[in-house]
Amino acid sequence: MSESTRSYERIPYLIFYQDKSPFKETYGGPLDFGALKSHHLKPKQPRCNNVILFMHPVGGGEYLPMVVAMAKAGYPVIYCQSRYSGNDSALIMEKVAIDMGNCIRHAKEELGYDKVILAAWSGGGSLSLFYQSQAENPTITLTPAGDSVDLTIQGLIPADGVMILAAHVSRAHTLTEWMDASILDEANPDNKDPGLDLYDPANPNQPPYSEEFLSRYRAAQIARNRKITAWVKDKLQYLKDSDRPNDEFGFVVHGTMADPRWLDPSVDPNDRQENWCYLGDPKVVNNGPVGLARFCTLRSWLSQWSYDDSNADGQACAAKISVPILVIGNTADDACTPSHTHRLYNAIAHDDKELYEVEGATHYYFGQPDKLDDAISRCDAWLQKKGFAD
Repeated sequence: MSESTRSYERIPYLIFYQDKSPFKETYGGPLDFGALKSHHLKPKQPRCNNVILFMHPVGGGEYLPMVVAMAKAGYPVIYCQSRYSGNDSALIMEKVAIDMGNCIRHAKEELGYDKVILAAWSGGGSLSLFYQSQAENPTITLTPAGDSVDLTIQGLIPADGVMILAAHVSRAHTLTEWMDASILDEANPDNKDPGLDLYDPANPNQPPYSEEFLSRYRAAQIARNRKITAWVKDKLQYLKDSDRPNDEFGFVVHGTMADPRWLDPSVDPNDRQENWCYLGDPKVVNNGPVGLARFCTLRSWLSQWSYDDSNADGQACAAKISVPILVIGNTADDACTPSHTHRLYNAIAHDDKELYEVEGATHYYFGQPDKLDDAISRCDAWLQKKGFAD
């Protein structure tokens, strides 16, 4: 699809909401009120009165290539930040679902759009699937930490369709697959199992990795996630037993970019660059300042990152959704690799689904206008087929 299709206007706006909480978890503003920073990309000649909604748990994507390209293709677009914009250390996925519900309601009732199609991009994939599953059949009344966040009374409006775009299966499962399995002591991350340290040149286990090593490594990753979860639950119980039920506790998770697939391209193979991930050199990212889950709080860990406890499991949620779904993967993606794309597609229980892979495309499409055009063209064809372009 040509870049010269249609011009658009970018309109920043705020969505105000009220959501009572026993303590302040976002910076500034009154206790029971907040605002969602949003961008409305409004084509000068829109093709329809439907809107495509992008949302990521921690935001930051309103200028990404795909967001802009959808508007240039003539589709109204909203990029909505969650209340946790730019900082996920205290993020609760159940509350982000409430934020998405506020944005959808505003799009329909205030902006006047007829239908909303979720653009479930990257980390917004499992969020969108989580939201849609609860909007269609709300069941959650408590967070994994046992705090009251009742999604059954929110009046969540289901979206009319979902496009899963270069998405991973969940924050919890992705973190677990990226965790450094060699770390034995969370308080002293230099205390490692040398036989599991991917970045130790003396480790006899080097790429290409054996199936036996990969199996042992993956089991150790899950065990490490569960070990942190057990500590978190014990700490929360201690605070409650100490008559401090609203107290929190911050902590650091070291070693969160040590996935064998970044060093061995034969693991979950695609066209990605070897010894590289979407944030750069994985050895540097492993203990860099912007790794997944680097800075956490107890409740947030359980809601976002716990392998067994997080409700925002994309595969489990995808199985509960009834609306049409398009799944697009990128064959050179260095963040969301093919197994994630196919696991999400296979998890969809109904037959109104399509799968397409963009050959040679990286995660963000930066510097790849032809690959971006390919992805947008496929979205456009699907939107037309499903009646969302009218």
